[in-house]
Amino acid sequence: MGVKIALAGNPNSGKTTLFNALTGSNQFVGNWPGVTVEKKEGRLRGRGDVSVIDLPGIYSLSPYSLEEVIARNYLLEEKPDVIINLIDGTNLERNLFLTTQLLETGIPVTAAVNMIDEVEKSGDAIDLAKLETALGCPAAAISALKGDGVSRMVDKALAAAERGLERNGAVTFSRPIEEGVAALSAALAKQAPPGGVEEGRRRFYALKLLERDEKAAAKITVPGAEGIVKKAEEECGGDLESRVAEERYRFISSLVSACYKRRKRDAETLSDRIDRVVTNRVLALPIFGVVIFLIYFISVTTLGTWVTDWTNDGLFGEGFSLFGLEVPGVPVVIGGLLEAAGTAPWLSGLVLDGIIAGVGAVIGFVPQMLVLFLLLAVLESSGYMARIAFILDRIFRRFGLSGKSFIPMLVGTGCGVPGVMASRAIENEADRRLTVMTTTFMPCGAKLPVIAMISGAVFGGAWWVAPSAYFIGVASVIMSGIILKKTPPFRGDVSPFVMELPPYRIPGAVNVLRAMWERGWSFIKKAGSIILISAAAIWFLSSFGFTQEGFGMVEDMNDGLLAGLGSAIALVFAPLGFGTWDAAVATITGLIAKENVVGTMGVLYGFAEVGEEGEEMWEAFASHFTVLSAYCFLLFNLYCPPCFAAIGAIRREMNNPRWTLFAAGYQLAWGYTLALIVYQLGGFFGGGGFNAGTAAGIAALGLLAWLLFRRPRGTPALPPGEPAASAG
Repeated sequence: MGVKIALAGNPNSGKTTLFNALTGSNQFVGNWPGVTVEKKEGRLRGRGDVSVIDLPGIYSLSPYSLEEVIARNYLLEEKPDVIINLIDGTNLERNLFLTTQLLETGIPVTAAVNMIDEVEKSGDAIDLAKLETALGCPAAAISALKGDGVSRMVDKALAAAERGLERNGAVTFSRPIEEGVAALSAALAKQAPPGGVEEGRRRFYALKLLERDEKAAAKITVPGAEGIVKKAEEECGGDLESRVAEERYRFISSLVSACYKRRKRDAETLSDRIDRVVTNRVLALPIFGVVIFLIYFISVTTLGTWVTDWTNDGLFGEGFSLFGLEVPGVPVVIGGLLEAAGTAPWLSGLVLDGIIAGVGAVIGFVPQMLVLFLLLAVLESSGYMARIAFILDRIFRRFGLSGKSFIPMLVGTGCGVPGVMASRAIENEADRRLTVMTTTFMPCGAKLPVIAMISGAVFGGAWWVAPSAYFIGVASVIMSGIILKKTPPFRGDVSPFVMELPPYRIPGAVNVLRAMWERGWSFIKKAGSIILISAAAIWFLSSFGFTQEGFGMVEDMNDGLLAGLGSAIALVFAPLGFGTWDAAVATITGLIAKENVVGTMGVLYGFAEVGEEGEEMWEAFASHFTVLSAYCFLLFNLYCPPCFAAIGAIRREMNNPRWTLFAAGYQLAWGYTLALIVYQLGGFFGGGGFNAGTAAGIAALGLLAWLLFRRPRGTPALPPGEPAASAG
């Protein structure tokens, strides 16, 4: 049997950085048993027999959030050999609260005091010997970012795992609590399995029973427990959970005073001075707007576009120059090989016009995505993203949402699936469902190629197109919050929002590049599987059809099967400005994966080739749209229901088919209404005449305004599909 190490610690303590340092590329991702929250596990570098499990960031083992439930269940049920408790050395007192609870689980613990370089840089010092003595467990000072002390920490952890439990708990509570713990532990010792609890875990469960922990009470039944708890409550004068927490902090305060030597300095830190500006009530939003604008300007309009243009025009086009040598592009090379081999026309068409054109059109936007992911990783590592959640909480709260709802949306900028799953951190059920429904309004990485395609082909790379997609997404979330919070299923108080603002740090190059690559590689893998299959299917359906000679290849794709299928649904999108069969097909294939919108257009318009008359692919695509219709095409594809994978995540999080249909229906209605209003009213004010479409646009705008500004009526009702509670 190998050794299992569990990494536990507060959010922002550097746990992910340490996990990456310990495991390197020996990682794999799954789901925690019974839940759809991502689970990271890996093998210790150089030790294939040692596995490392990265637990969710938590503040305590009291199960108030899903993360705390997951961490606690894993520690108590899976029983790792040792816990490495990562402690932020710059916030020692707050982090030690979790440490005192971990020491009571009956599992050997090694305390890893992280960011020791920052502690020393500030002139402070931590006496590790005193810390070890007081906690009764090994302690090591490390810098996970720089790798300092990590190997020594691992050696101490493995030695602790081999020795086993040496001390169960660091805090000695007041007499009534300790007597209650002793009585409950004795009662637990008398019980035989499966109801019994092994010796090392009895103190933990006894304390949780005294705190009236519902999950502990549901797991184990102790005869006479209620009498023991009531006696302790009477002697302590009330709520034992608060009393236990108070005594923990009293112990921690005395411990920190003894082992933490703080240099005298100004009360205001550099982070405080920066926050006076970036979280200022007046300046915060403009600064946030400028930051988002710069991110999309760099990734879509400037740096990312330069590399993408080279990829599309060179690598997947005619070719490029390298040190004075002319290197042919992928289509030229593959086309030459197919021609030399005497390949059948249909096979050449499949490879060149289907696979290379479709997949190449999507892969061409990878540079832009990598730049975007890099910049987002820099913001996350620096600590500014936490400030954005804090800033937007002030706005969201006015419209029925809390800053907690922004966290899933922030995660969703990479991919909508983990963004939807991140909503589980929201305790309020109505707020959680509202967040699930609106998270995918934020443009994810898969939507970036669609934004870049429209921006480059129709708007000449205009600087405002990409940022507008982000800000319209934020506006869609806010407006949806206003509308839905007025309906009975979503009505209620807003969830409280408590979040630690970590100090600003210079992002580590390795961690930033790793985060960029992980997100980018996920996109590339999708291009090599789902999009490849979709591109081949699109090519087949557009290249084959029924002719006078029977079924076979057609010369004009307007005669293909795909044109017939697209024409049958194109009428639905005509009021939005893109009622052609090719745009309709691209929109439908985007439900499989949003990148398919670009892949489909790549197959239909030869994104990997130059047109017969010398027109580039952008011009061929742009000729089928006006500026207004192209922007409405973008709006609908960004804010309609997301890809099938994200819809599947919504289904798992809602855990109710009716709620899932309601969510998808709302997203469809929102995207359609938004595009309808913009196209019809934009056309009218742009010089077009008044017609039935204009009337529909005005009616949609009026309905939207009424939903936004109406006064809510009625009393809260049950959400769709949920039975009423029985009075029996």
